Amino acid sequence: MGLGGLGIVLPGLPATVFFIAAAACFSKSSPRLEQWVLGLPSIGPLVRDYRAGNGMPQRAKVVAITVLSIAVGLSALALSAPLARVGLVVAGAVGVAVILRVPTSDRREVRVVGDEDRHGHRG
Repeated sequence: MGLGGLGIVLPGLPATVFFIAAAACFSKSSPRLEQWVLGLPSIGPLVRDYRAGNGMPQRAKVVAITVLSIAVGLSALALSAPLARVGLVVAGAVGVAVILRVPTSDRREVRVVGDEDRHGHRG
């Protein structure tokens, strides 16, 4: 849950995958907390869709791959050790491959965390 919360505010760190993992863990240990994760307005529908085998909306895939590529590219430029650069780029490529393997849902709209104002209204 903590990493998912950080992923909401830190660019380059995914949020949804950590909430999916948290819901899976809570399904075994605390059904109440599992329901809490599934009931989160911005994250719950994505976790439920993933569990149902519906995958990710196309827009979410594009955003995820774009942010991942930018973060890996900037980080690789900042590193001075060539081996570390190669390792980072390989890890980024694995991340993109994983995202591409997730089925694409036909849902047209995706609620991106942070799309709402502080009162929960989308704008």
